[in-house]
Amino acid sequence: MTTWLAAILLAGVTLPGFADHVFADTAGGAHATAQADQLVHERALAFAEALSSGQRDQLFQPYSLANAARWHNQPQWSLGSRARIGLRLETLSPPQWAALEALLQAATGTGRSEGYDELQQHLAIDDFLHENRNPDYGRGDFLIAFLGAPSETGIWQLQFGGQHFALTHTYRDGSMVGATPSFRGVSTSGPIQYNGTALVPQRQEMNAFVALIASLSPGQRSEAQLPRTFRDILMGAGNDWVFPAERQGIAAAELDEAQRVLLMNAIALYVRDIDDANAAAILTGYEREFDETHVSFSGSGELTLAGDYVRIDGPSVWIELVMDTPYNFPDPHPHSVWRDRNDDYGGTRE
Repeated sequence: MTTWLAAILLAGVTLPGFADHVFADTAGGAHATAQADQLVHERALAFAEALSSGQRDQLFQPYSLANAARWHNQPQWSLGSRARIGLRLETLSPPQWAALEALLQAATGTGRSEGYDELQQHLAIDDFLHENRNPDYGRGDFLIAFLGAPSETGIWQLQFGGQHFALTHTYRDGSMVGATPSFRGVSTSGPIQYNGTALVPQRQEMNAFVALIASLSPGQRSEAQLPRTFRDILMGAGNDWVFPAERQGIAAAELDEAQRVLLMNAIALYVRDIDDANAAAILTGYEREFDETHVSFSGSGELTLAGDYVRIDGPSVWIELVMDTPYNFPDPHPHSVWRDRNDDYGGTRE
Protein backbone atom coordinates (compact mmCIF):
# COMPACT_ATOMS: atom_id res chain seq x y z
CA MET A 1 0.00 0.00 0.00
CA THR A 2 1.39 3.42 -0.92
CA THR A 3 2.17 5.97 1.80
CA TRP A 4 -0.43 8.47 0.59
CA LEU A 5 -3.19 5.85 0.50
CA ALA A 6 -2.23 4.71 4.00
CA ALA A 7 -2.61 8.33 5.09
CA ILE A 8 -6.14 8.37 3.67
CA LEU A 9 -6.99 5.39 5.85
CA LEU A 10 -5.48 7.00 8.94
CA ALA A 11 -7.52 10.12 8.22
CA GLY A 12 -10.70 8.07 8.52
CA VAL A 13 -11.52 7.30 4.91
CA THR A 14 -12.59 3.67 5.21
CA LEU A 15 -11.67 1.53 2.22
CA PRO A 16 -12.41 -2.04 3.33
CA GLY A 17 -11.25 -5.16 1.48
CA PHE A 18 -8.75 -3.73 -1.02
CA ALA A 19 -9.39 -5.36 -4.39
CA ASP A 20 -9.29 -4.45 -8.04
CA HIS A 21 -12.83 -3.91 -9.27
CA VAL A 22 -14.43 -7.06 -10.70
CA PHE A 23 -11.05 -8.82 -11.02
CA ALA A 24 -10.17 -8.90 -7.32
CA ASP A 25 -6.57 -9.10 -6.11
CA THR A 26 -7.50 -11.05 -2.98
CA ALA A 27 -10.06 -13.65 -2.07
CA GLY A 28 -11.24 -11.38 0.75
CA GLY A 29 -11.88 -8.47 -1.60
CA ALA A 30 -13.73 -10.65 -4.09
CA HIS A 31 -15.81 -12.17 -1.31
CA ALA A 32 -16.73 -8.73 0.06
CA THR A 33 -17.91 -7.38 -3.29
CA ALA A 34 -19.82 -10.60 -4.03
CA GLN A 35 -21.62 -10.33 -0.69
CA ALA A 36 -22.47 -6.68 -1.31
CA ASP A 37 -23.80 -7.42 -4.80
CA GLN A 38 -25.84 -10.38 -3.53
CA LEU A 39 -27.44 -8.20 -0.86
CA VAL A 40 -28.48 -5.63 -3.48
CA HIS A 41 -29.92 -8.43 -5.60
CA GLU A 42 -31.93 -9.88 -2.70
CA ARG A 43 -33.26 -6.51 -1.57
CA ALA A 44 -34.15 -5.49 -5.13
CA LEU A 45 -36.28 -8.61 -5.45
CA ALA A 46 -37.84 -7.98 -2.02
CA PHE A 47 -38.74 -4.41 -3.02
CA ALA A 48 -40.33 -5.59 -6.26
CA GLU A 49 -42.27 -8.24 -4.35
CA ALA A 50 -43.68 -5.56 -2.01
CA LEU A 51 -45.25 -3.68 -4.93
CA SER A 52 -48.59 -4.08 -6.64
CA SER A 53 -48.64 -5.46 -10.17
CA GLY A 54 -49.32 -1.97 -11.51
CA GLN A 55 -46.36 -0.54 -9.63
CA ARG A 56 -44.12 -3.34 -10.89
CA ASP A 57 -45.15 -2.49 -14.45
CA GLN A 58 -43.73 1.00 -13.87
CA LEU A 59 -40.65 -0.20 -11.98
CA PHE A 60 -39.43 -2.70 -14.60
CA GLN A 61 -38.19 -1.06 -17.78
CA PRO A 62 -36.18 -2.47 -20.72
CA TYR A 63 -32.40 -2.27 -20.44
CA SER A 64 -30.86 0.01 -23.09
CA LEU A 65 -28.41 2.87 -23.15
CA ALA A 66 -31.27 5.22 -24.03
CA ASN A 67 -33.11 4.21 -20.85
CA ALA A 68 -29.94 4.07 -18.73
CA ALA A 69 -29.21 7.66 -19.73
CA ARG A 70 -32.62 8.94 -18.56
CA TRP A 71 -31.17 10.58 -15.45
CA HIS A 72 -31.08 14.33 -14.85
CA ASN A 73 -30.23 16.95 -12.25
CA GLN A 74 -33.55 18.78 -12.57
CA PRO A 75 -36.81 17.87 -10.78
CA GLN A 76 -39.07 15.47 -12.62
CA TRP A 77 -41.89 17.98 -13.01
CA SER A 78 -39.65 20.33 -15.05
CA LEU A 79 -38.32 17.84 -17.61
CA GLY A 80 -41.15 17.26 -20.08
CA SER A 81 -40.07 14.79 -22.79
CA ARG A 82 -36.72 14.26 -21.01
CA ALA A 83 -38.47 12.98 -17.88
CA ARG A 84 -37.11 9.99 -15.95
CA ILE A 85 -38.76 6.61 -16.35
CA GLY A 86 -39.83 4.29 -13.57
CA LEU A 87 -41.96 4.33 -10.44
CA ARG A 88 -42.71 7.58 -8.63
CA LEU A 89 -42.01 7.41 -4.92
CA GLU A 90 -45.23 9.25 -4.09
CA THR A 91 -47.07 5.99 -4.84
CA LEU A 92 -45.32 4.00 -2.09
CA SER A 93 -47.01 2.82 1.10
CA PRO A 94 -45.04 2.80 4.40
CA PRO A 95 -44.09 -0.91 4.05
CA GLN A 96 -43.00 -0.29 0.46
CA TRP A 97 -40.92 2.68 1.62
CA ALA A 98 -39.22 0.42 4.16
CA ALA A 99 -38.36 -2.10 1.42
CA LEU A 100 -37.00 0.69 -0.79
CA GLU A 101 -34.85 2.11 1.99
CA ALA A 102 -33.43 -1.35 2.70
CA LEU A 103 -32.43 -1.63 -0.97
CA LEU A 104 -30.89 1.83 -1.11
CA GLN A 105 -28.99 1.19 2.11
CA ALA A 106 -27.48 -1.97 0.61
CA ALA A 107 -26.45 -0.11 -2.56
CA THR A 108 -24.80 2.87 -0.85
CA GLY A 109 -21.95 3.65 1.55
CA THR A 110 -22.00 3.84 5.33
CA GLY A 111 -20.01 7.05 5.97
CA ARG A 112 -21.44 10.18 7.54
CA SER A 113 -22.67 12.56 4.82
CA GLU A 114 -21.71 9.82 2.36
CA GLY A 115 -23.71 7.08 0.70
CA TYR A 116 -27.01 6.36 2.42
CA ASP A 117 -26.75 9.27 4.87
CA GLU A 118 -26.06 11.68 2.02
CA LEU A 119 -29.02 10.29 0.07
CA GLN A 120 -31.31 10.82 3.06
CA GLN A 121 -30.14 14.44 3.31
CA HIS A 122 -30.98 14.98 -0.37
CA LEU A 123 -34.50 13.64 0.14
CA ALA A 124 -34.95 15.83 3.22
CA ILE A 125 -33.81 18.91 1.29
CA ASP A 126 -36.41 18.23 -1.39
CA ASP A 127 -39.02 17.91 1.37
CA PHE A 128 -37.86 21.30 2.71
CA LEU A 129 -38.29 22.80 -0.76
CA HIS A 130 -41.73 21.18 -1.00
CA GLU A 131 -42.79 22.88 2.23
CA ASN A 132 -41.05 26.22 1.74
CA ARG A 133 -40.55 26.92 -1.98
CA ASN A 134 -42.77 24.91 -4.34
CA PRO A 135 -45.21 22.06 -3.55
CA ASP A 136 -44.07 20.23 -6.70
CA TYR A 137 -40.75 19.43 -4.99
CA GLY A 138 -40.42 16.62 -2.46
CA ARG A 139 -39.22 13.02 -2.23
CA GLY A 140 -42.41 11.92 -3.93
CA ASP A 141 -41.03 13.49 -7.13
CA PHE A 142 -38.10 11.01 -7.13
CA LEU A 143 -38.27 7.83 -9.22
CA ILE A 144 -36.80 4.34 -9.11
CA ALA A 145 -36.44 1.97 -12.05
CA PHE A 146 -35.02 -1.48 -12.68
CA LEU A 147 -33.70 -1.60 -16.24
CA GLY A 148 -33.87 -5.30 -16.90
CA ALA A 149 -34.58 -7.74 -14.08
CA PRO A 150 -32.28 -8.28 -11.07
CA SER A 151 -30.69 -11.61 -11.88
CA GLU A 152 -27.53 -13.69 -11.47
CA THR A 153 -27.22 -13.69 -15.27
CA GLY A 154 -27.42 -10.89 -17.80
CA ILE A 155 -27.32 -7.13 -17.25
CA TRP A 156 -29.57 -4.82 -15.27
CA GLN A 157 -29.37 -1.33 -13.78
CA LEU A 158 -30.63 0.10 -10.51
CA GLN A 159 -31.66 3.66 -11.35
CA PHE A 160 -32.77 6.11 -8.68
CA GLY A 161 -33.02 9.87 -8.91
CA GLY A 162 -34.67 13.23 -8.60
CA GLN A 163 -33.63 16.84 -8.36
CA HIS A 164 -29.83 17.10 -7.85
CA PHE A 165 -29.44 13.34 -7.47
CA ALA A 166 -28.78 10.41 -9.80
CA LEU A 167 -27.75 6.87 -8.89
CA THR A 168 -27.08 4.49 -11.78
CA HIS A 169 -25.62 1.14 -10.68
CA THR A 170 -25.11 -1.49 -13.37
CA TYR A 171 -24.79 -5.22 -12.64
CA ARG A 172 -23.76 -8.02 -14.98
CA ASP A 173 -24.02 -11.69 -14.04
CA GLY A 174 -24.66 -10.69 -10.43
CA SER A 175 -21.63 -8.36 -10.08
CA MET A 176 -21.44 -4.57 -10.14
CA VAL A 177 -19.73 -3.47 -13.36
CA GLY A 178 -20.47 0.26 -13.21
CA ALA A 179 -21.36 2.79 -10.51
CA THR A 180 -21.56 5.84 -12.77
CA PRO A 181 -22.85 8.29 -13.86
CA SER A 182 -23.38 9.54 -10.31
CA PHE A 183 -24.74 13.08 -9.99
CA ARG A 184 -24.89 15.07 -6.78
CA GLY A 185 -25.90 18.68 -6.24
CA VAL A 186 -27.66 20.76 -3.61
CA SER A 187 -29.74 23.93 -3.75
CA THR A 188 -27.40 25.97 -1.56
CA SER A 189 -23.78 25.64 -0.49
CA GLY A 190 -24.74 26.49 3.08
CA PRO A 191 -26.63 24.30 5.53
CA ILE A 192 -30.39 23.93 5.26
CA GLN A 193 -32.05 23.71 8.68
CA TYR A 194 -34.91 21.22 8.56
CA ASN A 195 -36.61 19.40 11.42
CA GLY A 196 -33.81 20.36 13.78
CA THR A 197 -31.03 19.06 11.50
CA ALA A 198 -28.44 20.95 9.46
CA LEU A 199 -28.41 19.38 5.98
CA VAL A 200 -25.06 19.73 4.18
CA PRO A 201 -24.77 16.72 1.86
CA GLN A 202 -22.09 18.18 -0.45
CA ARG A 203 -20.01 20.14 2.06
CA GLN A 204 -17.35 17.44 2.48
CA GLU A 205 -16.74 17.29 -1.27
CA MET A 206 -16.60 21.07 -1.58
CA ASN A 207 -14.19 21.39 1.34
CA ALA A 208 -11.96 18.69 -0.14
CA PHE A 209 -11.70 20.54 -3.44
CA VAL A 210 -11.06 23.90 -1.78
CA ALA A 211 -8.27 22.40 0.36
CA LEU A 212 -6.70 20.73 -2.67
CA ILE A 213 -6.62 23.91 -4.80
CA ALA A 214 -5.42 25.99 -1.83
CA SER A 215 -2.47 23.61 -1.38
CA LEU A 216 -1.05 24.35 -4.82
CA SER A 217 2.03 26.53 -5.13
CA PRO A 218 1.85 29.52 -7.52
CA GLY A 219 3.57 27.48 -10.22
CA GLN A 220 1.30 24.49 -9.70
CA ARG A 221 -1.73 26.73 -9.63
CA SER A 222 -0.76 28.21 -12.98
CA GLU A 223 -0.39 24.70 -14.43
CA ALA A 224 -3.77 23.63 -13.04
CA GLN A 225 -5.67 26.73 -14.20
CA LEU A 226 -8.00 26.10 -17.14
CA PRO A 227 -8.19 28.70 -19.92
CA ARG A 228 -11.99 28.90 -20.04
CA THR A 229 -14.96 29.56 -17.77
CA PHE A 230 -17.81 27.18 -17.05
CA ARG A 231 -21.55 27.62 -16.58
CA ASP A 232 -22.14 23.95 -15.82
CA ILE A 233 -20.37 20.61 -15.79
CA LEU A 234 -19.24 19.21 -19.15
CA MET A 235 -20.35 15.62 -18.58
CA GLY A 236 -23.88 16.25 -17.41
CA ALA A 237 -27.07 14.47 -18.41
CA GLY A 238 -27.18 13.67 -22.12
CA ASN A 239 -23.43 14.04 -22.63
CA ASP A 240 -22.43 10.38 -22.68
CA TRP A 241 -19.11 8.99 -23.93
CA VAL A 242 -17.85 12.42 -25.07
CA PHE A 243 -14.95 12.82 -22.64
CA PRO A 244 -12.27 15.30 -23.72
CA ALA A 245 -9.46 13.49 -25.51
CA GLU A 246 -6.70 15.36 -23.67
CA ARG A 247 -6.35 15.59 -19.90
CA GLN A 248 -5.72 19.14 -18.65
CA GLY A 249 -4.20 20.53 -15.47
CA ILE A 250 -1.49 19.23 -13.20
CA ALA A 251 -0.77 15.50 -12.87
CA ALA A 252 -0.74 13.75 -9.50
CA ALA A 253 2.84 12.69 -10.26
CA GLU A 254 3.83 16.36 -9.84
CA LEU A 255 2.17 16.74 -6.43
CA ASP A 256 3.87 16.29 -3.08
CA GLU A 257 2.76 13.64 -0.61
CA ALA A 258 0.32 15.87 1.28
CA GLN A 259 -1.27 17.09 -1.95
CA ARG A 260 -1.63 13.52 -3.19
CA VAL A 261 -3.53 12.68 -0.01
CA LEU A 262 -5.85 15.65 -0.61
CA LEU A 263 -6.49 14.57 -4.19
CA MET A 264 -7.22 10.97 -3.26
CA ASN A 265 -9.52 12.13 -0.47
CA ALA A 266 -11.52 14.20 -2.97
CA ILE A 267 -11.89 11.14 -5.23
CA ALA A 268 -12.80 8.88 -2.30
CA LEU A 269 -15.62 11.18 -1.19
CA TYR A 270 -17.40 10.48 -4.48
CA VAL A 271 -16.63 6.79 -4.77
CA ARG A 272 -17.67 6.11 -1.17
CA ASP A 273 -21.26 7.02 -2.07
CA ILE A 274 -21.60 3.41 -3.28
CA ASP A 275 -21.46 0.33 -1.04
CA ASP A 276 -18.23 0.04 0.93
CA ALA A 277 -16.90 -3.13 -0.70
CA ASN A 278 -17.30 -1.96 -4.29
CA ALA A 279 -15.97 1.48 -3.33
CA ALA A 280 -12.77 -0.16 -2.06
CA ALA A 281 -12.43 -2.13 -5.28
CA ILE A 282 -12.89 0.91 -7.52
CA LEU A 283 -10.55 3.08 -5.46
CA THR A 284 -7.79 0.52 -5.73
CA GLY A 285 -8.18 0.59 -9.50
CA TYR A 286 -7.95 4.38 -9.42
CA GLU A 287 -4.84 4.11 -7.24
CA ARG A 288 -3.03 2.22 -10.00
CA GLU A 289 -3.71 5.10 -12.40
CA PHE A 290 -3.09 7.84 -9.86
CA ASP A 291 0.12 9.36 -11.28
CA GLU A 292 -1.67 9.94 -14.61
CA THR A 293 -4.69 11.56 -12.92
CA HIS A 294 -4.92 15.33 -13.36
CA VAL A 295 -6.58 18.08 -11.35
CA SER A 296 -7.61 21.40 -12.86
CA PHE A 297 -9.81 24.35 -11.99
CA SER A 298 -11.33 27.57 -13.26
CA GLY A 299 -12.39 30.64 -11.31
CA SER A 300 -11.37 31.43 -7.76
CA GLY A 301 -10.75 27.89 -6.53
CA GLU A 302 -12.76 28.75 -3.40
CA LEU A 303 -16.15 27.53 -4.71
CA THR A 304 -17.97 30.64 -3.59
CA LEU A 305 -18.70 32.30 -6.94
CA ALA A 306 -20.91 31.22 -9.82
CA GLY A 307 -18.66 29.57 -12.39
CA ASP A 308 -16.03 28.32 -9.91
CA TYR A 309 -15.10 24.91 -11.27
CA VAL A 310 -12.87 21.95 -10.35
CA ARG A 311 -12.11 18.77 -12.32
CA ILE A 312 -10.34 15.47 -11.66
CA ASP A 313 -9.52 13.56 -14.84
CA GLY A 314 -7.65 10.24 -14.99
CA PRO A 315 -7.41 7.25 -17.31
CA SER A 316 -10.67 6.07 -15.70
CA VAL A 317 -11.95 8.53 -13.09
CA TRP A 318 -13.73 11.75 -14.08
CA ILE A 319 -15.15 14.10 -11.43
CA GLU A 320 -16.42 17.67 -11.92
CA LEU A 321 -17.91 20.27 -9.59
CA VAL A 322 -19.18 23.68 -10.67
CA MET A 323 -20.96 26.42 -8.77
CA ASP A 324 -24.22 27.08 -10.61
CA THR A 325 -26.06 30.40 -10.49
CA PRO A 326 -28.47 30.99 -7.58
CA TYR A 327 -31.86 29.28 -7.69
CA ASN A 328 -34.26 28.92 -4.75
CA PHE A 329 -31.56 30.48 -2.52
CA PRO A 330 -29.49 33.67 -2.93
CA ASP A 331 -26.08 31.94 -3.17
CA PRO A 332 -24.51 29.85 -5.97
CA HIS A 333 -25.00 26.12 -5.52
CA PRO A 334 -22.92 23.06 -6.51
CA HIS A 335 -23.52 20.65 -9.35
CA SER A 336 -21.14 17.70 -9.44
CA VAL A 337 -20.76 14.41 -11.26
CA TRP A 338 -18.60 11.32 -10.97
CA ARG A 339 -18.16 9.40 -14.19
CA ASP A 340 -15.82 6.68 -15.40
CA ARG A 341 -14.23 6.80 -18.85
CA ASN A 342 -14.48 3.02 -19.15
CA ASP A 343 -17.31 1.88 -16.86
CA ASP A 344 -20.14 4.42 -17.27
CA TYR A 345 -23.34 2.37 -17.61
CA GLY A 346 -21.23 -0.76 -17.08
CA GLY A 347 -19.44 -0.03 -20.36
CA THR A 348 -22.64 0.10 -22.47
CA ARG A 349 -22.02 2.53 -25.31
CA GLU A 350 -24.92 1.85 -27.69
